[in-house]
Amino acid sequence: MSNNNVLFERLYAEFYPMVHHVCVGFMKGNRELAEDLAQETFINTWRSLDNFKGTSSYKTWIYRITMNTCLKYIRDSKTKNQVPLDQNSKLLSQDSSHQDHGDAHQELYQAIGQLNEIDRLIIMMVLDELEYKEIADVVGISESNLRVKIHRIKKSLKEKLKNE
Repeated sequence: MSNNNVLFERLYAEFYPMVHHVCVGFMKGNRELAEDLAQETFINTWRSLDNFKGTSSYKTWIYRITMNTCLKYIRDSKTKNQVPLDQNSKLLSQDSSHQDHGDAHQELYQAIGQLNEIDRLIIMMVLDELEYKEIADVVGISESNLRVKIHRIKKSLKEKLKNE
């Protein structure tokens, strides 16, 4: 087995849960779509493995790949006249077999799904308990700007959850 294969298997084992969680947040709780995007993220990771320069941690690098994969899917789905993610999510929430995390989690994912794409990414990383420095590196903003954004995102989520 080559070094890339060993490294990839280690990255997959270590970071798949994180990647899947972020994809679920981006896809507003649609677990099947999140699974597809998590797999796509690791296909992209495999393709980019030789390009990893080591300027960030593997975790930060894989978060960037996850973010780019999800954002590309969202942009592509808007141009292909597919069923909007909001409708996918509503259809999914009507299927009781997919409500294994309960209504509270579904409501949270619905509220997160109403955020803009970057805010969704930030709050998913906060929920994953990433260090603020790592989040700031992934998003490309300063830590102080990140703290302000997180405060605003939390305030917005509270409002959205109150209104549901």
